[in-house]
Amino acid sequence: MDIDLADLDFWRKPLKERHEAFARLRQQDRPVFFPEKKVPLLRSGKGFYALVRHDDVVEASRNAKVFSSEPAVTNPEPPGWVKNVFGESMVNMDDPRHARLRRIVTRSFSPRMLAGLQDDIQAACTRIVDDVVAGGPRDFVQQVAAQLPIHVICDMMGIPASMRAKVHEHVDVSTAYTGVRPSLVSSVRMAGQNMLALLALQRMVIKLGHERIAEPQGDLVSLLVNANPDGEKLTDKELGSFFALLLVAGNETARNTMAHGIKLLTDNPAQRELLMSDFDAHINGAIEEMVRYVSPIMQFRRTVTQDYSLRGLDLKAGDKVVLFYGSANRDETVFPDADTFDITRDTKPHVGFGGPGPHFCLGANLARQEMRTMFRELLTRLPGIRSVGEPELLVSNFDNSVRTQPFTF
Repeated sequence: MDIDLADLDFWRKPLKERHEAFARLRQQDRPVFFPEKKVPLLRSGKGFYALVRHDDVVEASRNAKVFSSEPAVTNPEPPGWVKNVFGESMVNMDDPRHARLRRIVTRSFSPRMLAGLQDDIQAACTRIVDDVVAGGPRDFVQQVAAQLPIHVICDMMGIPASMRAKVHEHVDVSTAYTGVRPSLVSSVRMAGQNMLALLALQRMVIKLGHERIAEPQGDLVSLLVNANPDGEKLTDKELGSFFALLLVAGNETARNTMAHGIKLLTDNPAQRELLMSDFDAHINGAIEEMVRYVSPIMQFRRTVTQDYSLRGLDLKAGDKVVLFYGSANRDETVFPDADTFDITRDTKPHVGFGGPGPHFCLGANLARQEMRTMFRELLTRLPGIRSVGEPELLVSNFDNSVRTQPFTF
């Protein structure tokens, strides 16, 4: 087969070609194995089985006992020393460690907490659109999509306004590192920049955490560093890792979906007209369809913990599998006419927020709330808003990120 998901050149191909390749892989009798080449500064594994069908991704997501998130979910896996420097991210843990951390942070995303954020989210959307009107349309990513999620996260965490420009800068560096590096020199340079950015973010929030222990405020940092009724709280490293996860995962899901979303509404005028004819009736379906169609995070890795049979494939303990969410979200057996953008589609089974199970995206409802509020503000105040030309995409095998998207209104 002339498809190699482990080759970085595959991820440089146009989206249409990649979708066609995944469609061919979904037709295979069982998951295909892809050997890996050595990647500078990362573990060189023996390779992985690609889970590309919706049923396979859902099965692996639900069965965390067999399909482990340890030692890491990124593909390829980072070297072991990384966790010693930065601490371990919650996404790279299994229960009971994962359950403990998720229990501590879940209360920050309760319906009551999210409802309390709505006025702040609305105020942020209003300010962002005010700035767009005043400054004129240039790049939808920088002016709109990249602004809202980080603003909301910083508000939640209680990050002072004076630090927010640096937060944006560090997140952009971390996002760029998920892209494909063309050379060893580029890999080393970007790895160093990424490490410094993550360390700066961690130092920032840990310092703030110490301040909130001494003088708690009504923000998320105060909630996380002071013990809950069960006596549980985050350590310094856990707080730093959670902040980095929230900024990268929480930011990228909403940012990527909004940036692709304005292009989808432009390219599908009938769907846009339907949405604007009754916003409240269709916006939830539109957001779910955008997330399905875009798959803002494209893949996660799992490690098999015991011998297991998956669709005729006999996996062995220690084998690696990669869950390709973008392919699962275009599985013809689950989503008829999957390449068509349809806001009336029943999109409940999509895995755009990760598959079902213990690692389902904790911030999914927050991302939905942000996108719902922003699209309402944009389409109400700037009903003629539309993308112009083609977006510049980040070349990446992990993050379906739009670097720039010209637009007008």
